[in-house]
Amino acid sequence: MMTPAEIEALFTRADGSYAFARWGRPIAPIVFGVEDSTLATVKGAIEAVVTLAGHQMAETDPELGSNLMVFFFRDWDELMGVPDLDRLIPGLDPLLARLKAADASQYRAFRFDDQGAIQACFVFLRMSGAMAKLPAETLALTQAVQAILMWGDSAFAETSPLAVIPDSGATILRPDIAGVIAAAYDRMMPVAAADSSHALRLFARLQAPIDPPAGDPGPTKH
Repeated sequence: MMTPAEIEALFTRADGSYAFARWGRPIAPIVFGVEDSTLATVKGAIEAVVTLAGHQMAETDPELGSNLMVFFFRDWDELMGVPDLDRLIPGLDPLLARLKAADASQYRAFRFDDQGAIQACFVFLRMSGAMAKLPAETLALTQAVQAILMWGDSAFAETSPLAVIPDSGATILRPDIAGVIAAAYDRMMPVAAADSSHALRLFARLQAPIDPPAGDPGPTKH
C-alpha cells in the first residue's frame, strides 16, 4: 500500500501544485496509425483499465464523436497533415516544434468540462527508438493507465506503472497503481481536486491489491 505522500506525489505538478482529474463521461476511444491487430490490443487495454476504475465505455461521445484519440506515427511532422487537429490542440505548430526539439517520444493533452473533469484526451506516440521496441501489449496498457487520470508531471518518469513478475517475466499493472485508480473513481470522490488533502482521501479508500480485471491485456511475455 502506498503512503499518503507517495499518492500526493502522483498528482503533483512541476511547480509543486496538486492537480487531480478523472473522466466525467464515458470514454469513446479511437486509434490512428496502427494495424487491426494492434488496434484490438490498444482498445482492449483501455477497456480493461476502464473496467478496473468502475467507469464506462461508449461507442461515441455526443460532442466529439471520440473523446480519447490515440495517434501512432514515426515523426512529429506527420501530425501537420492531420485534418482539423489544430482546432483540437490549440497552438499545435509551436507545440510540435518544442516536441521535435526535445526529441520527445510521447505527449498527452487533456480537455476539461465545467466541473474540472476530463472531457477529452489526445495521446501522441512517436514510434521510434525505445518506444518502437516495446511489446504492443505493454505499450497499450501503459498508455491506458496514463489516460485514465490526469497524473502529475513526473508520476511515472522514473518508475513505470507496470511491473514484471520475476518468475515468469510477465508484465502486469502494479497493484498499488491499480488501487489508486480504483479509489480515484469511488463515487464519493470528486471528479477534480486542487488540494493535497485529496491524496489523504485516496489513501483512506485504498483496498487490498487488485487483480487485473477480465480482458486485461497483461500478463505478457517480454
